[in-house]
Amino acid sequence: VAARAQVAVSTVSAALNGTRPVATATKLRIEQAARELGYRPNLLARGLQSKRTRILALLFPPPAGGFGPTGMGFATAAAEAAKELGYHVLLSPESAAPVEELRHLTGLGLVDGVLLMEVRLDDERPAFLARAGVPFAMIGRTRDPKGIDYADIDFAATARQAVAHVAGLGHRVLAFLNSAAAAFEAGYGPAVRAAAALATAARAAGLDYVDGGHAGSREEGARALDALLDARPDVTALAVMGDRAAAGVLAAAARRGLRVPDDLTLLLVLASARVAEIFHPRLTTLEPPSAELGRLGARMLIDRLGGGGPPRQRLVPCRLVTGDSSAPPRTGAAS
Repeated sequence: VAARAQVAVSTVSAALNGTRPVATATKLRIEQAARELGYRPNLLARGLQSKRTRILALLFPPPAGGFGPTGMGFATAAAEAAKELGYHVLLSPESAAPVEELRHLTGLGLVDGVLLMEVRLDDERPAFLARAGVPFAMIGRTRDPKGIDYADIDFAATARQAVAHVAGLGHRVLAFLNSAAAAFEAGYGPAVRAAAALATAARAAGLDYVDGGHAGSREEGARALDALLDARPDVTALAVMGDRAAAGVLAAAARRGLRVPDDLTLLLVLASARVAEIFHPRLTTLEPPSAELGRLGARMLIDRLGGGGPPRQRLVPCRLVTGDSSAPPRTGAAS
């Protein structure tokens, strides 16, 4: 490869392994030569020499309904950021025994570090990795993430955006339909933090906040809306976490003769704008910063592999994308 590209062998190594910067024109010439010769670096041989495999494990418990575009946005961005820095990402869906799976994965010596996702408040995985001396970072955070690198959603700022949006339209009662009860009870960070942040922001703005329960499926979403409106017919704005639950909410609203947004403003929480566009009407959504958090998590982990220093911790708010499901309440509805 070096002979064909007319550069030194060390320059080829730097260009293909990402160990130091190489001029763009030179790198392109080296990559072209490698393609023409069918050359691929041998990761195992390189790992034996450098004690590094340049492979990162991304631990991502598979959602019950499978991976959707919102969740995969995190993984894709992490993989792209790692590739830019000369690393590869191994996506590893977890089993029911995540610590045992981690023990097996890290014990094989195939990965340099671990990037954790779907973090719970009292997650056992960070403690295991710390004891094992395995570098790691989190997309999400535990109850007490002191000393750990993480990138997570700024739920307080996100909740203030949502409340300002519905309050600005004139709504006085806001309900929140959270994700499945099992996730909340297990201490899944986004479910717990979103509920607390919305309640705090609503009350600070003088809105009446209503806990609308939990739903993880279309059927549960429909039942939850019926129960909510039977108990609180004054609700005019509803935030829903989960696209399947939102589908059930829309179906139940139509069955009750209610129109979105004329009779009910509906917000989708932590879902991409692409997902929100699938619905009719197109839903207003609080879109998570999937790409930014994925990149941050990967870079934090790679920086940690490069040395010590204080932990890096970042919070990034969601982006409010206004759709066709937001409108002022009917005259007298919010009184």
